[in-house]
Amino acid sequence: MTSTAGSAGPTDATTPPPSESGRGPGEGAAGTGRLRRRFSPAERWVHRTTGILMLVCVATAGCLYVPQLAELVGRRYFVVTLHEWSGLLLPVPVLVGLASRHFRADLGRLNRFFPHDKEWLRAVRRRDARPESRPAGKFNAGQKIYAAWIAGAVLVMLGTGLLMWFTGFAPLVWRTSATFLHDWLALAIGVVLLGHIGMAYGDPEARRGMRTGSVERAWAKREHSEWGEEDS
Repeated sequence: MTSTAGSAGPTDATTPPPSESGRGPGEGAAGTGRLRRRFSPAERWVHRTTGILMLVCVATAGCLYVPQLAELVGRRYFVVTLHEWSGLLLPVPVLVGLASRHFRADLGRLNRFFPHDKEWLRAVRRRDARPESRPAGKFNAGQKIYAAWIAGAVLVMLGTGLLMWFTGFAPLVWRTSATFLHDWLALAIGVVLLGHIGMAYGDPEARRGMRTGSVERAWAKREHSEWGEEDS
């Protein structure tokens, strides 16, 4: 029972301290305590910029190699120039992102495999989709493999593309081999990207994490059970 100044008498309602209200300091009615930070603004910028450049590369490659698209778009010289420069700029967002400690920390996580990553892969091989059968840290084993593969593919595409661009710096056999590898790897990248986009659309919470930087704690606990609070 407490009395409120200016009232006719004591009131029956008591106001619990903030620690008992279910919300921490600074959290409003929306319950931001349900959210956990996943990506910093710098990381989201790197992902979006790299994604745009990658999509431009794939789209312009399609316009160069698919006759129906080439006839529809036209302006081949412009498409070639756009393809070359978007490919040349592709590593730049990652290099700029290295200035962010959050980005560097996540690169370290992506480059390390743990016992639970092997367990995740075994569950995938068994086609066991239960979250408890697929333990993961901040990134699961599939995301780590994808990141390593796409990083290597981009470097190979950049090297072979430069050999094709500056024709006077390499013998004919090198340029022919580079063209063959560039074309087939581009096709593989297109297929892998479609799979990546499809999986992203199948997980709205993962998309929100990349869009806003935060995810539901319940989702993080279910899908990334080995992601410790100290790793945020």
